[in-house]
Amino acid sequence: MNYMLLTAGIFAFSATVGHFVIGTKDFLKPVLNAELDIIPKKVMHSIFHYMSVFMVLTTVVLLAFAFNVKLFFDSIREIVIFIGITYGCFGLTQFVLALTSGMKNGVFKLFQWVFWILISVFSIFS
Repeated sequence: MNYMLLTAGIFAFSATVGHFVIGTKDFLKPVLNAELDIIPKKVMHSIFHYMSVFMVLTTVVLLAFAFNVKLFFDSIREIVIFIGITYGCFGLTQFVLALTSGMKNGVFKLFQWVFWILISVFSIFS
């Protein structure tokens, strides 16, 4: 068992649950109920679920790899590095946007970057 990947998978699972529970309530529903044109609403709806798919798939992959289940991949290491780099880029992007948002305590209100960085670090250093 790879405990670093297990830890990354647990963080990914927690973030995925939060995405569906908190993200749906605090982000998706308000956007869909906002007075916006239908096209931006549907684009945001799609983006939310693109992220949903990515999060579910990467969570499954990280947890499977933690238990040395290869799934349909030949090289676990390269896939894990790709996942780690992707989440790292998500984290850095969100952190910068939070810092420059003008919101008071933006880095705490847009806190998902913490999960992305943890998933990234535990994946890359697994």
